[in-house]
Amino acid sequence: MISHDVVVVGGGGAGLRAAIAAHEAGADVAIVSKLHPVRSHTGAAEGGINVSLHDDDSDELHAYDTMKGSDYLGDAPAIETLARDTPEEVIQLEHWGMTFSRDDDGGIAQRYLAGHSAPRTTYAGAETGHHLLHTMYEQVVKRGIEVYEERYVLELAVSGEADPDDRACHGVVAYDIKSGEIEGFHARNGVVLATGGLGQVYNHTTNAVANTGDGPAMAYRAGVPLEDMEFIQFHPTTLPSTGVLISEGVRGEGGILYNSEGERFMFEYGYASNAGELASRDVVSRAELLEVQGGRGIDDEYVYLDMRHLGEERINDRLENIVHLAKDFEGVDPVEEPMPVKPGQHFAMGGIETDENGQTCIDGLYAAGECACVSVHGSNRLGGNALPELIVFGARAGRHAASGERESAEIPTGADARTESGTVDAAVPLGQPDAAGVATDGSTDAAETPEAVIERAVSTARTRVEELLERDGTNHAEIRADLQDAMEEHVNVFRNREGLLETLETIRECRKRYRNVAVADPSRTFNTDLIHTIETRNLIDVAETITLGALVREEFRGAHWRQEHQARDDDEWLKHTLVAWNDGSPELYFSDVLLDGDIQTYEPKVRSY
Repeated sequence: MISHDVVVVGGGGAGLRAAIAAHEAGADVAIVSKLHPVRSHTGAAEGGINVSLHDDDSDELHAYDTMKGSDYLGDAPAIETLARDTPEEVIQLEHWGMTFSRDDDGGIAQRYLAGHSAPRTTYAGAETGHHLLHTMYEQVVKRGIEVYEERYVLELAVSGEADPDDRACHGVVAYDIKSGEIEGFHARNGVVLATGGLGQVYNHTTNAVANTGDGPAMAYRAGVPLEDMEFIQFHPTTLPSTGVLISEGVRGEGGILYNSEGERFMFEYGYASNAGELASRDVVSRAELLEVQGGRGIDDEYVYLDMRHLGEERINDRLENIVHLAKDFEGVDPVEEPMPVKPGQHFAMGGIETDENGQTCIDGLYAAGECACVSVHGSNRLGGNALPELIVFGARAGRHAASGERESAEIPTGADARTESGTVDAAVPLGQPDAAGVATDGSTDAAETPEAVIERAVSTARTRVEELLERDGTNHAEIRADLQDAMEEHVNVFRNREGLLETLETIRECRKRYRNVAVADPSRTFNTDLIHTIETRNLIDVAETITLGALVREEFRGAHWRQEHQARDDDEWLKHTLVAWNDGSPELYFSDVLLDGDIQTYEPKVRSY
């Protein structure tokens, strides 16, 4: 058994920042990651980091834009924490050597991104995430923080009290991809989950192959509720053939969208008469699909994004990697011709329920970054707000995990947050098809020592892996493909009740088939088939929570569009959706949105651009 004060699961932006903060707080900290840290998906982030640095901007304005962008489903304490803490974090990054793009006077350059009322997005060309990862990884190496790379975390080691709020997380169980060994990691003070996104639930996604919702699925099965999972962001500019992201920075620099008729449709058809291409992502994504559905798409699939008018010098200075992406994946030179783009799954606004310190309802378990929901993005994330979330809440989670104590927070979690029970007619049973072994964490003996909890979790994981390797059965890829097809068709930008119910039926069938899943590759080392098989189970769990939330929320808010409910309903739905595992049977309930902040009280208004 390997032991540290703090164990951070995931080596992307949030994980690296959490590890640095825990180390600075005096903890013996380690990172456990299924990838080498600089291969993490944070490296694909292009647009930039929103921060109020100039006189024409302020923390108050950043917070207001973020709350408006969230369609008033964000929590004010989280949003104001983001706005207040980011300047110090960005200055720290610069001191660590991050190579921000500069203005002519040498100051950090800032540009507009969609939904913002000031040019507050700092950037490093169109490769901001790449530079961020390398800058923080240098700090991890400098501090001698232990990194266990190519270790895939299978489960959390959590005590077995009946009430999840009484449980404690003592560590994790990890599979060593290089050796095939299964090891227990004891976290004396806390575990921080920083596992990133869940994009592989969908076919067409900007997310990396490794983004399989591992953190939310593990936390969910351990007893932590998942919050606002129905809110999935679809980025309006992805390459049709691959889902590769084309940065919002292209539109921030002045790129324009037009349809097959050569019309600048964001203005021509009134989708966003003031902001145009710089309306928020949900607005632009819906507009593009409506153009295609209206017969004004190119090849009945996509629209054009044009930046030729910016000039070759400006494009190569600020958007050079976009040129390479368009050439490599679409055979298009964007200096000479427009790029084809269409919406693709990009980001999960929902995730593991936490407070503003990263603490979940389980003692010793923290989460930060895209796998968590604090909630800073509400029903729609503004471009440029993902990277500040990583560094701000990654740092806070790391510091608080290092202390090993729960500290006061304005945002409640667990039973303290629950304000209303929920029900939904799903037409099919939800959760695990059988009652045996549905709770992957928890034991019958709540008096177990931390070491005993970890040893039991390791034993359970070894038995599970051996079964997958030794038996004959269904290949996980068939199940994953059916799951992704259903999510892509029915739980995409446009949703309706019939499609959501059909998807829940598909998920039910996927669960039944997964009981007989097996791994064809018998190897004990670098067995990617085994890893993908375990990931598929996580995808099934998170897909069900996304679809369940989408079915129960009968309104149109932010990224969640319902055909039968074409209006935002603040009287009924100004609340967070939560789903708890409840020993294998999903339990639905709601909590209040917190609109009272220290800076101001946010009154819901019509969100227009």
